[in-house]
Amino acid sequence: MPASPAHISPQISMHSPVGDLTVFEHDGRIVALDWGWGAIQQASPLLNKAITQLNEYFNGHLKAFNLPLNPHGTPHQKSVWAHMQKIPYGQTTTYGEIAAEISSSAQAVGSACGHNPIPIIIPCHRVVGTGVNIGGYSGEGGTETKINLLRLEGALLS
Repeated sequence: MPASPAHISPQISMHSPVGDLTVFEHDGRIVALDWGWGAIQQASPLLNKAITQLNEYFNGHLKAFNLPLNPHGTPHQKSVWAHMQKIPYGQTTTYGEIAAEISSSAQAVGSACGHNPIPIIIPCHRVVGTGVNIGGYSGEGGTETKINLLRLEGALLS
């Protein structure tokens, strides 16, 4: 039996330069951002604010998101995600640099990046490998999307 609308967390979708995105809310906090168009569109004031901020980000007018977040993950993942939120717009850091800050390994940081449930808003695209290694990206389009987001922010010039 399908869930009734009362049991479904609010979600709303938008078109963006990196594809259709759907933002999910639960208990007054953003819990996920997924690629694709959600089957059920149920707006809320918080989701409307998220869509406005995402549009401002893609238009180059927003440098930092101001939304209540509640990404579900392990304590290690949450630590990595908290560090990612400190990376300024238009800048990058490496998996190894975050690993050194939280006494972890670059591979574990990369895994946490890959499990980020709120990409773009929690900017995992700003975490790169060393040298010319851009690293991976779990969002639709993979590294091409990561490169496009970094170019949007002016972090990659070519």
